[in-house]
Amino acid sequence: MVNQERAIKFLQKLIKIKSVNPPGNELGVAKAIVEHAAKADLQTEIKALSSSRANVIVRLKGNGSKHRSLLFSGHLDTVPVGETEWKHSPFSGSLINGKIFGRGSCDMKSGVAALIEAMITLKETRTSLDHDVVFVGTAGEEVDCIGASMMVNDEALKNAGAMVIAEPSNGKVFTAHKGALWIEIKLFGKTAHGSMPHEGINAIVHMSELIERLKHFSFSYEKEHKLLGKPTLTISTVNGGIKTNLVPDQCKVTIDIRTIPEIKHGNIIKDIKEILKDLEMKIAHFKAELKIINDLPALENERDSDFVSLALELNKELNKIEAEEKGANYYTDASVFFPALKIPTIIYGPGDEKLAHQSDEYVEVKKYIRAIQYYAEIAKRF
Repeated sequence: MVNQERAIKFLQKLIKIKSVNPPGNELGVAKAIVEHAAKADLQTEIKALSSSRANVIVRLKGNGSKHRSLLFSGHLDTVPVGETEWKHSPFSGSLINGKIFGRGSCDMKSGVAALIEAMITLKETRTSLDHDVVFVGTAGEEVDCIGASMMVNDEALKNAGAMVIAEPSNGKVFTAHKGALWIEIKLFGKTAHGSMPHEGINAIVHMSELIERLKHFSFSYEKEHKLLGKPTLTISTVNGGIKTNLVPDQCKVTIDIRTIPEIKHGNIIKDIKEILKDLEMKIAHFKAELKIINDLPALENERDSDFVSLALELNKELNKIEAEEKGANYYTDASVFFPALKIPTIIYGPGDEKLAHQSDEYVEVKKYIRAIQYYAEIAKRF
């Protein structure tokens, strides 16, 4: 039986802790989780990354058999609040009309809190498990997955048999997600007085040529993935110039590419380098520098996975949601964990993925409680 009052207060407490990334400050969230879990006599450990950043491990011991453990995963950081004004304070955890508001309420402190509450519920009901349940709370997923990268070889993950990631899925089971390849390209020109532009090399004008090419970029693999659709390329930021009366000698663009499992990131990088090489040949004084900011592969489970089937059928049984695999356009820590652990991995969370990173982000209490029940039940049947 889920203790709803305690679960709501715990989530509100996590929301009130500012773990905006950058800079992260996940240590405060990790400490709150340890304090909460320790009251139920769960084993806990904080893994410090710095004076203010940390991962956290919470373990519910099974009966001592040698069955592989079930991993619960969630990140402790959130994206910034943003410039748009909020109707409800982003760090209030306000409960209004069955919704809990605040930065991270959807993505993904509700998922984190639900995983911990599920473990506490199992402990309190003295449920007999023939395997351990291990929660891994990570730092930095919203930027670079640094926490997952530091945890991937940790002893706590060595005997894992499957993983549940509590990212927002609006109660659906996602069995695949896109990869992320973020690229920064910097172009170099020559500064000159704005009244004598012929004396300079305009990096912004050169960038306009590059952007035109990127607008028409075509991926070498053209088939759609059955769950993820097509890959995408977004020109995300452009920065250049210093003053109106100076010819800009630098301009920088960042690109967000979301990929499907069939596409190798190395091939995309090669194709973009070919574009830069071609522009160097056609445009005088065109000079470019390419940098990889993020390189995270897509997630795709093996066919006919028993754990995936369990996750889908359980959702149908508990929540009356059709047992059909779905895919997510976002990436998760599975981009780090899955290639290393090679275990079945599903994404199921109480938040609505469409609300992630939005102002006045919220999670519905009924979906939050339902997620606790789902996590507890999947741990029983694993």
